[in-house]
Amino acid sequence: MRGLDAALAGVVTWIGTNLLVDTVRIALPGGGEPVYNPDTGLNEYPEGEVLYEGPGAVQGGTAQSEISASPDALQMWVGETKSRYRLLTPLTAPLAPKDAIVSVLAVHNPANTALIGRTWTAQDPSRAATTEVVRITPLDQNQAPRETTP
Repeated sequence: MRGLDAALAGVVTWIGTNLLVDTVRIALPGGGEPVYNPDTGLNEYPEGEVLYEGPGAVQGGTAQSEISASPDALQMWVGETKSRYRLLTPLTAPLAPKDAIVSVLAVHNPANTALIGRTWTAQDPSRAATTEVVRITPLDQNQAPRETTP
């Protein structure tokens, strides 16, 4: 499909220039025991090996139906939601494995700084296809600590 590949090359360039404008990181979960972080109030695992750091974008779902909840087997209520997001990276980025941790390191738009510090977990390996213009990885946002008032 040489003709199609040549035609898609222009789309790949456009996406790299106009859509993949933030800096993202894909890392393996760290091993070892979690350590309490007094700043966040959470037990955090050590950082793992960084697989990719570079241009990318994190996009939320466009439909309310992309947020789902499932009850814990031992609770009568729903404990956490599953928030569907997508990580977009260049085709040159490695495939993110399932359970990789994704974070946003820098954003091009100051209005989006709330993304910095959030993390997501890759729900499945990055998708791959015979004709692609961008690498897509399905994500679930990790739960943020709940804020308490004194």
